[in-house]
Amino acid sequence: MPVDLTGGIDPACEYMFAERPDNPEMRDSVSFWVFDERGEVGLPRVGIEAVASNWDAHNVQVNLAFPDGTVYRLREDAPSRPAVGPDGKPTVLGAGPLALSCVKPFRRWTMSFDGRAIQTSSADLIAGRKDGPLVDVRFEVEAQLAVPPWVQGSLQSEAGAALQNSIEGDLMGGPRYEQLFRATGSVRVGDRQHTFAGSGLRIRRQGVRRLEGFWGHCWQSALFPSGRAFGYIAYPPRPDGQPTFNEGYLFSGDGELTPATVVEAPWLTRLQPLGEDVSLVLQTAEGTERIEGETVVSTHDITDPSDVPPEMAELLANWTFPALQQAGVRYRWNGEETVGMLERSIPKDQLQNT
Repeated sequence: MPVDLTGGIDPACEYMFAERPDNPEMRDSVSFWVFDERGEVGLPRVGIEAVASNWDAHNVQVNLAFPDGTVYRLREDAPSRPAVGPDGKPTVLGAGPLALSCVKPFRRWTMSFDGRAIQTSSADLIAGRKDGPLVDVRFEVEAQLAVPPWVQGSLQSEAGAALQNSIEGDLMGGPRYEQLFRATGSVRVGDRQHTFAGSGLRIRRQGVRRLEGFWGHCWQSALFPSGRAFGYIAYPPRPDGQPTFNEGYLFSGDGELTPATVVEAPWLTRLQPLGEDVSLVLQTAEGTERIEGETVVSTHDITDPSDVPPEMAELLANWTFPALQQAGVRYRWNGEETVGMLERSIPKDQLQNT
């Protein structure tokens, strides 16, 4: 059965806002997760958040991680680049040293970065230490999309209902889809060059996103050499006992996505740099599938309340950002191996090692 890489989505959804949106809270967002198939280098989230209220400078996030625990990271608002690409369409989301470009909707994207990032480590980030020397970093990635896009809330009616007029829906930030791809690229740090082939995940979102009240999540996905794949996003049980968003999929390599829910998730309970068991179990109408996983590269964000701008702190009231992990994981599923992504979070007061 042929694979529809558009998932029935209008190709125009791949394009950026050509001009500043009227709603000051509206945002345009693209992010990539990219991993070398050998596990020797990873980009566990590189992305741009372009918010209308600050349209001349977009927020840039870069994570570059290695299996020895070394991490290079950048968090800055950088001057926005023009959205119009070579074909005259708004195909580029760029800021400062970073550009994410749609070459052909749902088929091919590219990412490039040429700038400086802070050198740190997984262990230092866990301890809340984010300073370090600035290092020249450059990377280029070409993504060939390989799996139908997953629109959150589209595979199961219960999941779709959980996003309506809810905290979960606010967290998704409006229409959102993600799509796995095959990747080739190169990374240069200082005078060290790494070329790689692997896979990754692309996320596309346009809408209003609100993070207040976020109480944690777990998100995993990966593409295997045979073309099989999986993905899911789930939120922990709510204190009030109300249902939470829990949706995912399995993909056989052709046809459509098979709806799934996660029944065993590696919720974040402690902060560990590398080598952590993050296996999972997904359930479909046909049964359950266990996928083994172990972190091979990892970054963390531990937000100090004093680092939050006063205007945002006022909006957040008594809520603070949870502890966040973004990582690359070696997954094993029915004899196949690959490296895929993991993101998870939890309120800091619920961590076991704090």
